[in-house]
Amino acid sequence: MSTPTIAPPLRDPADVAPADSYHKADPVWVYRDGWRAGVIEAASPQAVTVTYRPGTHFGTGVDTFTASYVTSRADEDPALDNRQENALAYRRPRPGRDGAITPIGPLR
Repeated sequence: MSTPTIAPPLRDPADVAPADSYHKADPVWVYRDGWRAGVIEAASPQAVTVTYRPGTHFGTGVDTFTASYVTSRADEDPALDNRQENALAYRRPRPGRDGAITPIGPLR
């Protein structure tokens, strides 16, 4: 399935999956100024939290959406799919000018 073309208010309610039918890491489309590729982070009966690409760049955003603003996605997105768990929280140490490893963050 390619990018959806119908805006959320015009979707048939029978075509809208309940928010809690989604699971962590499910690929989805979310509607934010147009349909954007996203990945489910969490779901509840009322809404889902999604990491998504808000534009054409590879940066991401995280937001909460109600079910009518989300639909399943089959198309692969290289910036979102197959990413490591906690990929945004992981940083590699940077080598200093002398080749020694420079810690990131406060020293203990």
